[in-house]
Amino acid sequence: MRNFLAFIRQFRVLLFFALLQGIVLTWHFRSLNYPRSQYLTTASTFTGKFYETQHEITQYLNLRRNNSWLQRENARLHKYENKSLMKLERNLVKIDDTLHKVQYAYIPAEVINSTYTRRNNYFTLNVGKKQGIEKNMGVFSANGVLGTVHSVGEHFCIVKSCLTKNINIAVMIESSGEHGFLKWDGKDARRGSLTGISNDSKVEKWSKVVTRGSAGIFPQGLPVGKVEKTKVLEGKPLWDVTILFSENFRRVQRVYVIKNLLRDEQLDLEKPYQAQQ
Repeated sequence: MRNFLAFIRQFRVLLFFALLQGIVLTWHFRSLNYPRSQYLTTASTFTGKFYETQHEITQYLNLRRNNSWLQRENARLHKYENKSLMKLERNLVKIDDTLHKVQYAYIPAEVINSTYTRRNNYFTLNVGKKQGIEKNMGVFSANGVLGTVHSVGEHFCIVKSCLTKNINIAVMIESSGEHGFLKWDGKDARRGSLTGISNDSKVEKWSKVVTRGSAGIFPQGLPVGKVEKTKVLEGKPLWDVTILFSENFRRVQRVYVIKNLLRDEQLDLEKPYQAQQ
């Protein structure tokens, strides 16, 4: 109590001035409409700006959650696309879910680390054995093919990127059906090459290059890139086809891992014939 009274005595002039200032301002705002309305308008504007900023911050914080939801929904929809279904009655043209069996499932994931300047590049994804990931599964984004799973941990996996020396993904030119393998020379992260195309075939510039689907890793028809230029391989009857990748490997964030539900059956059937080669 003594301290309080001492405080009052020491600052009595300042406190008295503050009291008078409060009385004057109250009388001023009550008696004059314009200053009072100006004050209220300013306060309203400040409040509006505050809530607008709050809304923008909330939207930003919810963006990651919304993106994850959209990615899961995309994975669900990919599952029922025609390229993910194996047709059971091939003499019928009508598309009906009862005539198909789902062959491919898609697991959404995020890239948490990546390289693109090395000779052999990779992605680290935030999914692993816990999410059903296995070695040699295909990986793609909304724009195109990215690579294959190389090693798997409990909660993470390493993806061997298309920007790798020995990637060997079976691809084809969509318009003609001419097929070969995707290669990368280690120079340009935006460009790869398609090998194995006979130079007797006509390869048009900007033709779409897509997955062939022969190895059971990718369904047929996923985008890989477009033909940018061709030249004859010296001493061989083949084209050297340069491809502009569909995906920019420097910016990949959200991806899908492909699970072929029938791949084991395919590999078991092919094993005896591969042993004879």
